[in-house]
Amino acid sequence: MEVSVLNINGQETGRKVTLNESIFGIEPNDHVLYLDVKQYLANQRQGTAKTKERSELSGSTRKLGRQKGGGGARRGDINSPVLVGGARVFGPKPRDYGFKLNKKVKQLARKSALSYKAQENSIVVVEDFNLDAPKTKDFVNIAKNLKVDGRKTLLVLPEVNKNVYLSARNLQQAEVMTASTLNTYKVLNADVLIMTENSLKAIDEILIK
Repeated sequence: MEVSVLNINGQETGRKVTLNESIFGIEPNDHVLYLDVKQYLANQRQGTAKTKERSELSGSTRKLGRQKGGGGARRGDINSPVLVGGARVFGPKPRDYGFKLNKKVKQLARKSALSYKAQENSIVVVEDFNLDAPKTKDFVNIAKNLKVDGRKTLLVLPEVNKNVYLSARNLQQAEVMTASTLNTYKVLNADVLIMTENSLKAIDEILIK
């Protein structure tokens, strides 16, 4: 699949790049996409939810009412889960929600996500660029020139570029990532992928091993 290379003014440079078929042209695997997204979201969870169990509450252990004949559920001390303000049975405890995925599964998931974007013609390739200073206005103008303003965009760079990152940081619908940190969730969550020529080469090196 060939894609025209644009400059940051939205004009064609006359060059074209061929998207690697083994990355952007595979049959997407929905199950591995689900697993990778599930792992990403699980890793975002703090896992700090906590409620007190019966042994952790302070209060008298005196039995408040008789065992039978009271007309209600039997209960012991004031910490009983039956009573308002009592303990909670089997409540949440701090835990780690993360789980392991094999490298090949995660690799296939990223390829599947990129293939979906290629099928949807949602990939824009631009020539490598740099910004002289971090200015949000400059990034907004680039998005307008590429006709992707108003849509969720993910700009993929070959390496960290502080000026470009800071220029997009205040924009709710724009995000900047490097090729090495690209993940399935971010790709699927974006409406449009903007990739530089060198970031495509970096992705080829990372995903073809």
